[in-house]
Amino acid sequence: MRNQGEERAPGTSGTSGGRGGRSPVTSRAELEHLAFELFAERGFERTTVDDIARAAGIGRRTFFRYFPSKNDVVWGAFDEELARLRADLRTYPPDVPLMDAVRQALIEFNRVGPAETPWHRRRMRLILGTPALQAHSTLRYVAWRQVIAEFIGNRIGQDEHALAPQAIAYATLGVAIAAYEQWLRHENLELTELLDAAMRKLAAGFAGTVENPMPPSPRRPSSR
Repeated sequence: MRNQGEERAPGTSGTSGGRGGRSPVTSRAELEHLAFELFAERGFERTTVDDIARAAGIGRRTFFRYFPSKNDVVWGAFDEELARLRADLRTYPPDVPLMDAVRQALIEFNRVGPAETPWHRRRMRLILGTPALQAHSTLRYVAWRQVIAEFIGNRIGQDEHALAPQAIAYATLGVAIAAYEQWLRHENLELTELLDAAMRKLAAGFAGTVENPMPPSPRRPSSR
């Protein structure tokens, strides 16, 4: 969920156009941070794409080169991070227990540097607390869960849409959200430690049922 995009916007070199005479925004990270400031000042729903572009000293067309919509600003470089998560999961050898691999990959996916932590808190407060974002967030959650389910399905020899991969993917997402809610409530807590502790509890619950999942129960014969 971190934003690592730093590409420059074509046609934005200059010294005027932003709020208070500031130089135009020239990277995706700068545009995201500026948008977060506006969301805090005006509220997410009352802030428009035009407001963000105007404050950044760029045009609407340039804004849409960075983000497909206002909703996508909140999620940052999510697609790139999702691709990195998929690649990271593939690096775990078969001798690493399944739930250990998922736990470690989840922690790395959500690791944030000190400089970005305040912005990440703003991001997650928006994602978890803004009603207008919930439908969009649901689509993001589906994509995230699918990466986890793909990995689990490959490891246990089941289709990614089968019950076990999907159940673990849903449970892992729930663990991540619970850890984030605690992190947002208590600023003295470390996010990675919360994720680690919660995932260990989840793994204990799945112990003995994941690597060799039970076959589905046979259907009862019809009485008709």
